[in-house]
Amino acid sequence: MKNTEMQRHALTRAVTGQSLMNYTAIIEGFIAKGIPEQDIRPRENVFGFNAWKALGRYVRKGEHGVRICTFVPKEQKDGTTKTFPHWTTVFHVSQTDAVKQYQQTVPAAEQAAA
Repeated sequence: MKNTEMQRHALTRAVTGQSLMNYTAIIEGFIAKGIPEQDIRPRENVFGFNAWKALGRYVRKGEHGVRICTFVPKEQKDGTTKTFPHWTTVFHVSQTDAVKQYQQTVPAAEQAAA
């Protein structure tokens, strides 16, 4: 799967998922990081690394997200679908920047290093 396709797939799963089971872990994890509860909205401003990339954002270097367990359906050879646990890390929008900002910052940093 190509990177952009993987990123779009991650975003689609994040936005359309039906389970609410991780909400408590997500909210508690980000409250512990100092983010006010009213600013934590899973599926709106909390996504995984690849979902943020699909949205044109990147997670800033050194940021630590909240680790959660999700369940991913996988089709078996016999045509049935099984659900498997998958651990992932999610990040709040406040831990990200727009890609444009990153592209503007990199050349300036390279010039300063020269």
